[in-house]
Amino acid sequence: MLRVILFLATNFAVLTVLYLVLTLLGIGRTPAGTELIIFAMVLGFGGSLISLFISKWMAKRSMGVQIIEQPTTPFEYWLVDLVRRQSQQVGIGMPEVGIFDSPQPNAFATGWDRNNALVAVSTGLLQHMTKDEVEAVVGHEVSHVANGDMVTLTLIQGVLNTFVIVLARVIGGVVDQMMRGPDSQQSGPGIGYFLVSMIAQVLLSVLATIIVMWFSRYREFRADAGGAQLAGRAKMVAALQALQRQYEPADLPAGEFAAFGISGKIGSLFASHPPLAERIAALQQLR
Repeated sequence: MLRVILFLATNFAVLTVLYLVLTLLGIGRTPAGTELIIFAMVLGFGGSLISLFISKWMAKRSMGVQIIEQPTTPFEYWLVDLVRRQSQQVGIGMPEVGIFDSPQPNAFATGWDRNNALVAVSTGLLQHMTKDEVEAVVGHEVSHVANGDMVTLTLIQGVLNTFVIVLARVIGGVVDQMMRGPDSQQSGPGIGYFLVSMIAQVLLSVLATIIVMWFSRYREFRADAGGAQLAGRAKMVAALQALQRQYEPADLPAGEFAAFGISGKIGSLFASHPPLAERIAALQQLR
């Protein structure tokens, strides 16, 4: 969930900045036709691509990730060797390996290039899970990198951003014309265009987020299968069961992230990860 939330938050911030810059330059204030499509694609894909390219930098800064450049403890040597071994198994370049301070068991992988990624685990993960379970969690994250999930997520987000921008302005234009009537002598868009466009963009962005979350849930099953292949199905199941024992008896503290993106009260449509029981069942059915 961490990588998805970081990506979406960064994407939103970059989109806002790009929109303000283009508006100040007089570009895209009231675009139409081909200009609207070009404006929407520049804004939509620009936000997603910039978010992807700075994802490692953002993750390091926002999560306080400490990169293990030179292992100093037996556990750090083991962790770095584990990531190197799994990366070689899936045929990707050695990712950076980091640890961030969090009491919650957590891990994430990010980066624009599968051969230049970052895999980070929390101190809570290392404290609450056995080495076998940590091996499975790392395998899950390495599989995300090998599957190119961040790049695919970026492309989907770019397409959705473009559609949201175009549809919001089309809806704004239609409603603005209806409000003014056929006999209006006013030239250019009215206040209705801007208000309706903003409201439509917010509502359409919510629908776009639901689609992104659905894609994320689908890819989690693939990452679980990848983790099972790298570490063994029993270890992957054990890691998910460890999360069940810790989180499912009670809700998570407000504002906290859970390992693999398990969150207490997020609605199913907006959940970035499937329920743990479904993930465990899917693994148990693997052949």
